[in-house]
Amino acid sequence: MIAHGKDIKIFSGNANKPLAEAICKKLGISLGNAEVGCFSDGESYASIYETVRGSDVFLVQSTCSPVNDHLMELLIMIDAMKRASAGRVTAVIPYFGYARQDRKAKPRDPISAKLVANLLMRAGADRVLTMDLHAAQIQGFFDIPVDNLLGNPVFVRYYTEKFGIDHDDLTVVSPDVGSVSRARAFAQKLGMGLAIVDKRRPKANSCEVMNIIGDVKGQRVILFDDMVDTGGSLCNAAQALVEIGGATEVYACASHGVLSGPAVERIEKSAIKEAMFLDTIPPSAAAAQCAKIKYLSVAEMLAEAIDRIYQEVSVSKLFI
Repeated sequence: MIAHGKDIKIFSGNANKPLAEAICKKLGISLGNAEVGCFSDGESYASIYETVRGSDVFLVQSTCSPVNDHLMELLIMIDAMKRASAGRVTAVIPYFGYARQDRKAKPRDPISAKLVANLLMRAGADRVLTMDLHAAQIQGFFDIPVDNLLGNPVFVRYYTEKFGIDHDDLTVVSPDVGSVSRARAFAQKLGMGLAIVDKRRPKANSCEVMNIIGDVKGQRVILFDDMVDTGGSLCNAAQALVEIGGATEVYACASHGVLSGPAVERIEKSAIKEAMFLDTIPPSAAAAQCAKIKYLSVAEMLAEAIDRIYQEVSVSKLFI
């Protein structure tokens, strides 16, 4: 018997409906009947076509491009659920937009990640379920429970099946110093060594690779990061690993394939043999047509997390 005695209902905005449907399929329930869209003047609206009174409601919505539209949809859906007397509202945000604006990098900068946290709480969210926050400390921006799932177990399972247990010629590479702790945990789970690409970024969305820390000569390497935006850092790192480090093959994986601007074209022309992403952000038309880019589903992990939250049992098993 569920401790709080409520039924579970899952709704989705327009950001990633296929993922929401896949989660519902894993849970054996139907996606909630709702319509989310825009009026002719661009204002967002949400219409809920079934009762949610007393229900444990989960709203699946990545705040990916167009970020502001999808964020507004989520806020309006939360407000609609609270006004319809939902028992509890959990915002399931597989990709948390604005996460890179988590501090003041220069004077008079906003901390937009904190602003988004405030908006979600003010709208009425009771808790947040997300995945691979760009900065883990963003959890502290909320005064409600936040479960930050890790995508690396999905990649560990994939690469273990792909390469087997013989890892002598495989090395995990962090594309920058800031991702070292994330890459180290990934390498430990795979039982592989670790190398680091030391780079300098002269301006936003551009980087200059300086050096490679670690020996990757004659190795197959796996570049591991939390997100890929324009792809410049990733592709430059891959080129350096081959030309400077002497790596034989370069694979890349990241939880969030933002893939804005020339990212897909860069990956297509790069030294990367395969770029693997999670489906926290749905693939664009260009990404879907790129032979190098592939996706793994996180529906099973999110479905189990949702079920555990609903059952009011620990979700710590998912972090192992």
